[in-house]
Amino acid sequence: MAAIGAIPSVLQIVGLFFIPESPRWLSKIGRQKDLEAVLQQLRGKNADISQEAAAIMEYTEIFQQESETLVYLFQRKYAYSLIVGVGLLLLQQFGGANAVSYYGSSIFENASFSSSNGTISMAVIAIPAVALSVLLTDELGRQPLLLVSAAGICLSLFLVGLAFCFQALHQWEELTPILVFIGMLGYSASYLIGMAGLPWVIMSEIFPINIKGSAGSLISLVYWSCSWIVTYTFNFTMQWSSEGTFFFFSAINDGLAILFVAKLVPETKGRTLEEIQASISHQR
Repeated sequence: MAAIGAIPSVLQIVGLFFIPESPRWLSKIGRQKDLEAVLQQLRGKNADISQEAAAIMEYTEIFQQESETLVYLFQRKYAYSLIVGVGLLLLQQFGGANAVSYYGSSIFENASFSSSNGTISMAVIAIPAVALSVLLTDELGRQPLLLVSAAGICLSLFLVGLAFCFQALHQWEELTPILVFIGMLGYSASYLIGMAGLPWVIMSEIFPINIKGSAGSLISLVYWSCSWIVTYTFNFTMQWSSEGTFFFFSAINDGLAILFVAKLVPETKGRTLEEIQASISHQR
């Protein structure tokens, strides 16, 4: 089992040898010729990369004049990017992401459904859901996929909460296992289509190069801290009220997540990092 788990890591290590250096990192350390060579490789032999290379050099020079410390991250001009990055991952976790994933088997058992059949079904549906996310991210855009994902999670978790409500009221208890099964599959598909990976994609796009490392570290800290809080308290809230737990998760995705994405999250599809930074600077 351990050897099988090592296979993806080995493939990733091999793949790293074929990944070119980041053009913006090359610009940051002054390797302009290498920057142009990498851009040409990425865009194609016949592509004109002169304008893009010049824009990368210009923005890198501007941001290199500023500090890269963690304290500098909290300046007002980075507030919008910080709110979007931290907000997405806060909503992801307090919407039940890791709690539902980690305790999936327990949820099925509480609903008197086979935990092995349930978790295997969630794993199976994850494959086409991830593939669909990859295909649609640049086709539809980040924001629409996030909205669809949050709405799907909301409805799915509401269905799970409704099933446990029937169980608690001893009404239509025979529906509880099938409703939980449908809700959990719907949650898995909806989550993986958008809210699972897209917040990290957007986070990598909205921060300028001088604070990208500090911002990534801060957001990772927020992510895992919230994950610990939610997963630690999940069993206690389930003992208090199974239906209340899932209605709470559903409300987070229905009210807060959908509103947050619709009003604050920028659409970055088809735009260079320099264009994204220029548009964000106008919102400060």
